[in-house]
Order: sequence, then C-alpha cells, then structure tokens
Amino acid sequence: MHPDHVLHHGGCHCGRVRFEVEAPAQIDAIRCNCSICRMTGFLHLIVPATRFRLVAGAEHLSEYTFNTGTAKHRFCGVCGVKPFYIPRSNPDGFDVNVNCLDAGTVASVRETPFDDTQREESEAAIRHLSLG
Repeated sequence: MHPDHVLHHGGCHCGRVRFEVEAPAQIDAIRCNCSICRMTGFLHLIVPATRFRLVAGAEHLSEYTFNTGTAKHRFCGVCGVKPFYIPRSNPDGFDVNVNCLDAGTVASVRETPFDDTQREESEAAIRHLSLG
C-alpha cells in the first residue's frame, strides 16, 4: 500500500454491498453536476481497479447504463444506493461514492466541482485528481 494511503471500508445503506478502497485519508473528491450525479448526490473518488475490492454483495448489484453505455452504474438492488461504479472517464478503474465510506478513516474531504456542460475544460481541471 502507498504510504500516504489508508484502507477505507464502505457500502450501501442496507449493508449487503461492502467494499474496500485504498486512498488517502485526506480525500480530493469531485462534485459533478451531470444529471445522474446531481440526482443521486454522488461524490466521486476515482481509483485504479487494483485499489478497489468488492468484499460482499455482488449478487445484490444491479447495473444501469445510458448514453454511451461506457459507464456501468452499479447499485444495490435492495436499498437502491450506488456506492461505486465503473466511470466513463476511467473504464479500467472504479469511482467510489465518498458518501458511502464508513466513518473513521476519512480525515477530510475537499470537493472540486466538475461542470458537465463544460466537459472538456472540467476534465482537464480534475485530471490530477483521477486515479490519484
């Protein structure tokens, strides 16, 4: 594990879906205003697949895709919460919902806005946060 990282645990509301993610204790998150992120309140922490592990609940996950079909929005079929998904911007990684991390390992969260109406400019502005 990277010396600046901790092992965060998280999951959905009902607890059936559980995961672990290796990331800094001081999280740089992305707040997107696209239609699905705005409606679900998703707060993004994008990590490489090697730093994410589904611990329990694969059988409870449902998947939703739209538009390009690249992003794989996964949510608990029991409680409806989306604790992580496969992002369009990094289809080989995972995008964890910071709001679904358990208390105790997150020291702070700094949010950077992502304006979906200005996608190219926003992607350039947050590139250093993705897979950080």
